[in-house]
Amino acid sequence: MPGRQELPSTLERSAEEAQRTWIKAHDSAVEQYGEGERAHRVAFGALKHTHEKVGDHWERKEGGRQAPSDPRSARPRQQGGRSGEGVDERASKEHLYDLAKRLGVEGRSRMSKAELLDAVRKENRSRTRSSQPSSHSSSRSSARSSSASR
Repeated sequence: MPGRQELPSTLERSAEEAQRTWIKAHDSAVEQYGEGERAHRVAFGALKHTHEKVGDHWERKEGGRQAPSDPRSARPRQQGGRSGEGVDERASKEHLYDLAKRLGVEGRSRMSKAELLDAVRKENRSRTRSSQPSSHSSSRSSARSSSASR
């Protein structure tokens, strides 16, 4: 199964449900578009409808909600948009505050919703980087590190 071998490290540390979602979308995209970056983007787009990035892994969205996480996930590829980097921008401020608390974000009690979003994104990037192997000798490791932050 191609998707299983291409699984990004953030998904290797995630629940089986998140892995299945990504793999199914990836394999379908490979059939339609071929192997490569586009298949990875499609798989992450599908994942962002049901999951959000928390630190160095993916978790089910607040209350099991199913909707695009950010403008890029909500639009067709040709229309572009900004990525939320896996953070559910439609989540409540309370949920974002709870995530920030779990991630140990300093000063979270004084942050607006936009500041919480930015702080959670920053902490997610930091944790993903620190979870990566220090050597990226294979092309799979290099591809994984570039797609793992999505």
